[in-house]
Amino acid sequence: MAEEQAGGGEVAQRVFDALEALKAIEDEADRAREISVFLRQYGPKVKELSDLRRAFVLDQREQEVSFRKIAAKIGVSLSTVQDIERGYSGSGKTRPRKEKGEDADVGASAD
Repeated sequence: MAEEQAGGGEVAQRVFDALEALKAIEDEADRAREISVFLRQYGPKVKELSDLRRAFVLDQREQEVSFRKIAAKIGVSLSTVQDIERGYSGSGKTRPRKEKGEDADVGASAD
């Protein structure tokens, strides 16, 4: 995965291990119940984590750190940093469409 390039990831790996442990619960009812608990709490936690990451990006941009440098620091692509700054998340399907003539300044602030 391209976004794992920056190193680290020990805490994230523990989360992935816990998800694998959920899948490994032998009793189907117990597994489904534990998955339900996880899914109920998942959404708000992801939003909270996304907000923390965005706060970091916005702080870095206020300090005039380039998109490329921020991307290298947090192990994501330049375009992901730009999306984070703009408040976009998820797939491109949820982003507002560009008006004609907006393409002229695309990438103008990449660094």
